[in-house]
Amino acid sequence: MKITTRRAAGAGVLSIALLVAACGDQQDAVDTPSETTAAQTTGPQDGQVDQTHNDVDAMFAQMMIIHHEGAIEMADLALERADSAEVRDLAQRISAAQGPEIAEMTAWLEAWDEETTADEDMSGHSGMDMGGMSQDEAMTELEGRTGSDFDRRFLELMIAHHEGAVAMAEDQLADGQNPQALDLARKIIDDQQAEIGEMEELLKSL
Repeated sequence: MKITTRRAAGAGVLSIALLVAACGDQQDAVDTPSETTAAQTTGPQDGQVDQTHNDVDAMFAQMMIIHHEGAIEMADLALERADSAEVRDLAQRISAAQGPEIAEMTAWLEAWDEETTADEDMSGHSGMDMGGMSQDEAMTELEGRTGSDFDRRFLELMIAHHEGAVAMAEDQLADGQNPQALDLARKIIDDQQAEIGEMEELLKSL
């Protein structure tokens, strides 16, 4: 009787241990995602570049870098010349926003093994001019103006410049492929359309 009881107790302990181990394995299976699931749900982390891209993505980044550089050049001049505090504040915000975007797009192009500068013929793209004026022509005209006359012309040219950026971003949304470039295109449209509205109101006050 004692031997039988001892054996039964031992069997009971073994059964409990096996049950606990099985539960633990099931919990691990629930708590730990499979490698396949992790791979499906994990995208580029902060600072990483999504390698998915096509020629439209590369051209968008190359051309928008040039376009942003032109906006910063105009904004920096406005910080020196503008008569209105509101115009100077706008110029500061334009420069502060577009500098980091240039760095971001440059990082994409380098990661994609694409040229970081556009071909010369891209500079003649319709999104690059301001009411028929090139960047050099616009800067020459602005440099010859002062006071409220400068403010008015700066706003007119920057509105046209922003409209060009919006058109370029819309082309990217239509035919681009890279998720990060598409996100930036949407941001550019939202930000610059809002600034166009702001500049149109400023023009009314001059």
